[in-house]
Amino acid sequence: MGSRGTALLQRHRRNLGLLARFGIVGASGVVVNMLTLVLLRRMGPHFDDAVVALGSTDFNLRWYHVYSTVAFLVANLSNFQLNRSWTFRSSGHSRWWREYWPFLVVGLGGQVIGLALLTLLMHPHSPVSLPTDVFDDSSGLRNRLYWSQLIVIGLVTPLSFVLNKIWTFAAVRGGHAELADPLREEEALAGSDVV
Repeated sequence: MGSRGTALLQRHRRNLGLLARFGIVGASGVVVNMLTLVLLRRMGPHFDDAVVALGSTDFNLRWYHVYSTVAFLVANLSNFQLNRSWTFRSSGHSRWWREYWPFLVVGLGGQVIGLALLTLLMHPHSPVSLPTDVFDDSSGLRNRLYWSQLIVIGLVTPLSFVLNKIWTFAAVRGGHAELADPLREEEALAGSDVV
């Protein structure tokens, strides 16, 4: 294998390592998200109750949309801090607010897609809605909202990883363009006293 092949292999290994760390942080975020969702569902109105009717359509803004969004915001903040300090190790390269806003924007984009998917999974007339005879809300393991939320998280996470790696945590934004290239990272870190 030539030097170009070795370089590509190194890059792919690094990306797989980042994806694994992102996945671990994401798993902790799923726990935070689901705990927040359970807490909100237990304390608030029934998740299927309408909050606001959307015109003359069969769709409404429902409490599950609100609960999902609040759970997203709590998990997003937790994930950001863990990704900043551990996954992408960017805390020494850019200010917190400067990285948080892109992370939040990426997350909100994912949340919008997620809310559309959540609606499809929860709405009884949707072709992909979870069957109410199986998910009859009789227990936590048979709760449509919980399973729908988990499915949405699983579908939105890969897009979030790619956008956050490319945009949010890009070392270029912190003035360290050489850190954006994993093949030069060790050399760049050695010369900049950045740990």
